[in-house]
Amino acid sequence: QVQLVESGGGLVHTGDSLRLSCAASGRTFSLYAMGWFRQAPGKEREFVAVISWDGRSTIYADSVKGRFTISRDNAKDTVYLQMTSLKPEDTAVYYCAQGSGSVVVVTPTRDYEYDYWGQGTQVTVSS
Repeated sequence: QVQLVESGGGLVHTGDSLRLSCAASGRTFSLYAMGWFRQAPGKEREFVAVISWDGRSTIYADSVKGRFTISRDNAKDTVYLQMTSLKPEDTAVYYCAQGSGSVVVVTPTRDYEYDYWGQGTQVTVSS
């Protein structure tokens, strides 16, 4: 079965950087868009970033645009989220997700467009 395992979370200070990783297994990684979502305490899960199956297209939430970068290494079946200039409002559990392989929606931004989810990794940014 498909497994997504996130890593790289932690406690950092405002302005610091972190890189999250998500290692995938169970089906051909290079065929699927990969996304990052996050959920802060008391809030709904929200979209952060997505990268198309071939890495050519990316979309970011306005709140992270210019600070976060999503990338993928199809040879390693891994997607990354480089986070810079972190703010306290970035504090959340971050989840990676694997898309459905749609040829119509190559950069899905809605959670129902994803088939599989990781268990999440906590990112805490202190002020």
